[in-house]
Amino acid sequence: MARTVIIEEHGGPEVLKIADRPAGDPGPGEIRIRHQACGLNFIDVYQRSGLYRMQLPAALGMEAAGVVEAVGEGVTHLRPGARAAYAAQPPGAYSEARVMPAAQVCPLPDGISFETAAGAMLKGLTVDYLFNRTTPLARGDWVLFHAAAGGVGLIACQWARSEGINLIATAGSEEKCRLALDHGAAHAINYRTGDFAARVREITAGRGVDVVMDSVGRDTFEGSLNALRPLGMMISFGNASGPVPPLDLLTLAAKGSLKITRPTVFTHISDHATCQQMASRLFAKILSGEVKIEIGQRFPLEHVADAHRALEARATTGSTILTL
Repeated sequence: MARTVIIEEHGGPEVLKIADRPAGDPGPGEIRIRHQACGLNFIDVYQRSGLYRMQLPAALGMEAAGVVEAVGEGVTHLRPGARAAYAAQPPGAYSEARVMPAAQVCPLPDGISFETAAGAMLKGLTVDYLFNRTTPLARGDWVLFHAAAGGVGLIACQWARSEGINLIATAGSEEKCRLALDHGAAHAINYRTGDFAARVREITAGRGVDVVMDSVGRDTFEGSLNALRPLGMMISFGNASGPVPPLDLLTLAAKGSLKITRPTVFTHISDHATCQQMASRLFAKILSGEVKIEIGQRFPLEHVADAHRALEARATTGSTILTL
């Protein structure tokens, strides 16, 4: 049996329960993995709350790291005893062990710890597709990145610095702004103390940024459009403050023929070979020291509700993991 976090109804952190579930044996194309650490992400909150509806009862969690215990027929890139990590569907990473599809599970280099991997996979693969697969970015370009002191944001700050991209960070306190600057942001704006779009215009001498990367959603959406240069790209990849309201497409024309996309990491990693390639880039960044994964919070599995409360209160920095 494996302790597993489940929900039987949508709601607040109080609906999270721990149940003993059989891990089972892997079928064709599957593995069984025993987790050493699990990562927390805002998508877990969306699924728990019902913003993203799930068939109930449901397990939660999208990323983890551990040791492969068994492999099913047809699995060739992993073997029993191998260290591995993943960000993948279906949910179920908040558990001691599970059976899952093998395609998006990646061999984990010896130089990367389980905790680092658990705090890096979904966030790091997200940063990879934002910088490498969504819109062309070149050395010297300007990017506005919201919630830059969070797990995705601190990786993005370092990734941008390593690629010669000027990243303007926003965060909700002076302490968080300093954290973003320390991790490679070129500038940082406390969005609680002023108009971030106007400040972006000042920083870029009136031009605006080439790309906005926004996981906050409703609270920052309009300002993000105002911060873009003509023909700029708005990447809306999260809804931490709530869903973005309906948009009149003529607004994009009026603001300079702007482009907009709403991607998800799971589309980008759905192909096995692409997923492994993206993970290899992430692991290379970590092993080279260009990207350091900051584990800001650790919660035992049985305190998962407290972890969700901290995440929703924006009281976290860096990555948050569940320990087993």
